[in-house]
Amino acid sequence: MGLGTLWAQRVRRDWRQLLMWTVGTALLAYLAYVGVAQSYGTEQDRVSLLAAAVANPVILLFRGLPSGPEEGAFMVFLIMPWLALLAAFMSTFLAVRHTRGDEEAGRAELVAATPAGRMMPVVATALHGLRANVVLGALVALAFIAVGLDPAGAALAGAAAGGVGVCFLGIALVCAQLLRTSRAANATAVWITLAAFLASGIGNAIGTPSDDLSRIESSGLAWASPFGWAENARAFDEDLWWPAFLGIGVGIVLAGVTIGLAAARDLGESFVPARRGRAEASAALSSPTALVWRLTRGAVAGWVVGGLIAGVMSTSLASIVEEVGASNPAVEEILRQISGEGSIEQGTITTFFTMLGVLAACCAVQVVCRARQEETHGTAEPVLSAPVARVRWLADYFVVAAIGVVLVVAAAIGGAALGIAARDGDWGLMRTVAVTGAGQVVGASVFLVLTALAFVLAPRVTIALGWSLVVVGMTLGLFGPLFGFPEWLVRLSPIAVTPIVDGDAVDVRGLWWLVGAVVVGAAAALGLMRRRELATGG
Repeated sequence: MGLGTLWAQRVRRDWRQLLMWTVGTALLAYLAYVGVAQSYGTEQDRVSLLAAAVANPVILLFRGLPSGPEEGAFMVFLIMPWLALLAAFMSTFLAVRHTRGDEEAGRAELVAATPAGRMMPVVATALHGLRANVVLGALVALAFIAVGLDPAGAALAGAAAGGVGVCFLGIALVCAQLLRTSRAANATAVWITLAAFLASGIGNAIGTPSDDLSRIESSGLAWASPFGWAENARAFDEDLWWPAFLGIGVGIVLAGVTIGLAAARDLGESFVPARRGRAEASAALSSPTALVWRLTRGAVAGWVVGGLIAGVMSTSLASIVEEVGASNPAVEEILRQISGEGSIEQGTITTFFTMLGVLAACCAVQVVCRARQEETHGTAEPVLSAPVARVRWLADYFVVAAIGVVLVVAAAIGGAALGIAARDGDWGLMRTVAVTGAGQVVGASVFLVLTALAFVLAPRVTIALGWSLVVVGMTLGLFGPLFGFPEWLVRLSPIAVTPIVDGDAVDVRGLWWLVGAVVVGAAAALGLMRRRELATGG
């Protein structure tokens, strides 16, 4: 068994998933241009939005680096971080799946017994991930060229997005060597990705704006992040290639480090040892619900920390936005237009809590997906051999996922209170925090029941479909207005129709259909579970 055989096996195993990642990323790039052309067709429109973005740090947390009002540069400002984020996630999951994941499943041991040895699979995985990012970058570039943008800038934009993917491919490969389980490696790599994404956004937000508020020079913090490298390539503006190649270079170096780490450890072992278990189970594990909580509490804790950070930032940055507006009358007018009937601080909180809904949905989906993993790994069978019915077993995951959603939102509400207390702010904003937070509990619960329905009706696609629904919901809710989607389509995203505070009133928006969807979906999933046979492993 040689390198070519191992490489072909990875391509054959992953082609459907990679097709979704690469084509989906290119489609997002294409839709970004269409949305820019429809919503910001004139240079004056783009100048106004850039001025608002430079004035409002919240916008820069979720967008790229302003590089002028030209059509291509403006489009890259809006969408580049998200193209790079998709490339990073694709690469992270690919790297762990074919390294630590294969070790856990016993496949790596079989391959190591052939002439391929232990190092060849790592090399094949690195080349497989490199090619996937080349394809992703090429499709992104072709999407930009297809809408008539400059080919040189399009090629750089594609290379910048793919370069971020290659960088995180290397990071995930190293995580898979350091940590004992694929779940821990994936979680660590994902949190590094999110931290880098946030660092780039903050680094841009605290950068130096130009006098006409159309450009920003990133601070040093942005240069510490691969996302910052991609954005500072400034495609369709200065067209700097060397920042884009930084990510590729770091990824290749880390792949070399991975080979050295793999050679220095035994198969199945890790450099970070697994925590020793207790000789006897505690009384807290006396019920199947407690077992589910034990299995998923680490993931829930991670999302809770994310919720806490989002809550603190929602009220802390709201004060910065107000101060920026107060110091510049022109900026104040722009921010007033953005916030509409509500205050600027209310608008800032609503923006952060919409993202919070995505975090809570991710928590719920990950808990339900754990049920599928327990089924396929064969560890659900011993639980069901006890007097635990299938419906009760799935209901336990429902309960823990719902608790996780509530904890994520509660942490955000607590974080928002800390942000207000730290700056001695307006405690009246807690009404906005509470209303938007409670609404996102319901919105995230919709993703919970949809993933559970997938688990019952189409178990093989549970994980892929669950996460895809979150991505679609995030795209419609956060980018739908930008892309010019019709209002009815945007309102299909649960996070986009949760209650908000509009001035002094509460707009319930789609609360009641969300509640109905949660109730009906939960009842259907649990009812259909009675007829579903579980796999016995493998």
